[in-house]
Amino acid sequence: MRERTQLDEAVTAIRRLEQGLDDGATLIELGEMEGDTASIREGEEQIRAVQAEGARRQIETLLSGEADGNDTYVEVHAGAGGTESQDWANMLQRMYARWAERRKYKVEIVEWSDGEEAGIKGATLLIKGHNAYGWLKTESGVHRLVRISPYDSNARRHTSFASVWVYPVIDDRITIEIKESDCRIDTYRSSGAGGQHVNTTDSAVRITHNPTGIVVACQQERSQHKNRATAWNMLRARLYELELKKREEKANAEAASKTDIGWGHQIRSYVLQPYQLVKDLRTGAQSTSPDDVLDGDIDDLIEASLAHRVYGGADAVEDID
Repeated sequence: MRERTQLDEAVTAIRRLEQGLDDGATLIELGEMEGDTASIREGEEQIRAVQAEGARRQIETLLSGEADGNDTYVEVHAGAGGTESQDWANMLQRMYARWAERRKYKVEIVEWSDGEEAGIKGATLLIKGHNAYGWLKTESGVHRLVRISPYDSNARRHTSFASVWVYPVIDDRITIEIKESDCRIDTYRSSGAGGQHVNTTDSAVRITHNPTGIVVACQQERSQHKNRATAWNMLRARLYELELKKREEKANAEAASKTDIGWGHQIRSYVLQPYQLVKDLRTGAQSTSPDDVLDGDIDDLIEASLAHRVYGGADAVEDID
């Protein structure tokens, strides 16, 4: 039924574009015949609207991967740098949560590790919505922030790094087999607020997959049994995403995007002082309004990176200071 709904929406959208184009052309033709400039302007505006909608639909056609229509996990981890990097990681997870809310997606916190003074050491979000993974899959990588640190009494500029890792939720159509003997399962007490139960029981679960080194953790539920089930699902999703990446690397002869959380590996830079600019280092796409970007307005950056993945583009983009 979900696939049928998606196909129905796609066909309806194409028919709407065709009708809009035909109506605009008819208005212009009638306006030219009768010398009515208002009708001509209205027809031109209608065609421009069709053109904009067509461009947006063209980007959506790029989301045709095997798992693009699925829900997605978004992991954010602070890099080296203490409180400043932990605050930056918190800003990034908020950015993706706000982006999801703008699209009417549902956001759940699966795992959360508070920072020592402020921010977070790491967090995992589950974002549920049509094409959630497809839209966010190019966000995996290292993100760099340059600003005057609110935690520095000397008001000096600081550079901070945080990594983002995006992988799809796998559904019943996809089978991933994992040997329990290849995994180490640890239980521990959840961190943060949660009441007496959370503070006195080892309800949180961490699973380490020894062959790949992948580690997943869940502390969302009060029940260890439920957290264990969620952690296994997360591990299956990570292994599936790893296989997708291997296929893509083999096809494109590209290196993996997950590298050290530091200089030379960033995919996007966010500069708040002394000027304001966000720049994607893969596509060259820019925004002069970092506040809007950090509030979830990242569609233009995402669309540029999706188009770059399919069509190619700038090979080398210079970073900003």
